[in-house]
Amino acid sequence: MGPGPVNAHPRVLRAMSADLLGQFDPEMTGYMNQVMALYRPIFGTGNRWTMLIDGTARAAIEASLVSLVIPGDTVLVVNFGRFGLLLQEILGRIGAIVETVDVPWGETVPLEAVAAAIARTGPKIVATVHGDTSTTMAQPLDGLGDLAHAAGALLYVDATATIGGMEMTSDRWGADIVTGGLQKCLGGPSGSAPITISDAAADHIFARRHVEAGIRAAGMTDGAGPRIGSNYFDLAMIMDYWSEKRLNHHTEATSMLYAARECARIMLGEGLEARYDRHARAGRAVTAGLRAMGLTVFGDDAHRMTNVTGVYIPEGVDGERIRTMMREAFEIEIGTAFGPLTGKIWRIGAMGYNAARHKVLITLGALETCLRREGYGLPTGAAVDAAMEAWEG
Repeated sequence: MGPGPVNAHPRVLRAMSADLLGQFDPEMTGYMNQVMALYRPIFGTGNRWTMLIDGTARAAIEASLVSLVIPGDTVLVVNFGRFGLLLQEILGRIGAIVETVDVPWGETVPLEAVAAAIARTGPKIVATVHGDTSTTMAQPLDGLGDLAHAAGALLYVDATATIGGMEMTSDRWGADIVTGGLQKCLGGPSGSAPITISDAAADHIFARRHVEAGIRAAGMTDGAGPRIGSNYFDLAMIMDYWSEKRLNHHTEATSMLYAARECARIMLGEGLEARYDRHARAGRAVTAGLRAMGLTVFGDDAHRMTNVTGVYIPEGVDGERIRTMMREAFEIEIGTAFGPLTGKIWRIGAMGYNAARHKVLITLGALETCLRREGYGLPTGAAVDAAMEAWEG
């Protein structure tokens, strides 16, 4: 019950146990096509280029940035937590000129501040995280694509922590690339990263296409732009692999493709609105339960992620002792924190297969018991009662 990874859905684990297929077996390429179709509604897009990157969520982040950004390009990062800092880290390694618009952890960046930063810096790319689990805040994205496009920039969004749990509207946002991961709200294991790419971003990337010699066919021409600085994370070649060309780039992670496919099938079978409502209920219940214990919830209520809640560790309480007791006595894990919040807050996740009423209630009851055993006075049973009422409301 931390900020991820969380328990995978049993159907996903079963799907991963299926036998492997050859990379160009019609059944295998059929599954690839199914995955592309299944993830379009999840991302809220009609993009043709909706597929998987083999690797953890960070693999898709890096593939996006290294394929979009030419060294020397100016990139504006909307920075409100640890993962905005990660975007800066990756961009610095690529050789981008990194500009930022920043707020303290626990807040989100107002759209007008982003607009001013775009006017000030003239970026080629605007990059942001949607939900940053380090702060438990979700950045509002409506209108951000319009701002970027009006300035001639493309918009990249890291939605690792929100895909499958909070509404994705990639087309409405005007996002040119959105990336995710399986290990949080989608209810799968870490190791495959869904991605969607707009036509404008695809054109930009294909202008940098350089096909490697070992698979180059007669008549192939390269793009006029500079070669993408990574082979494995070269989106132009990966897109050719997922296209009708089936131009081999690497060996697709077959078991992870099975997992990603089953994650999407489960989500669409549940229904998008029902899925998002379940996560909203879970987050609301966690927050209500924590407050009923007399604890202080971290961050801005107006922009809280539905699936991860931060809460201040009470004064005089050893946060790690509580986490250890919960793990050993109840077999429940809750999260610690990063950076300026280290040792100050816990992060409690309710996402994917774990965004369930009984799991939220058991977690709150366990936390109450552990706090009481450490001498922290709080009203007995109030957290579970408040959480039940919030879930039903």
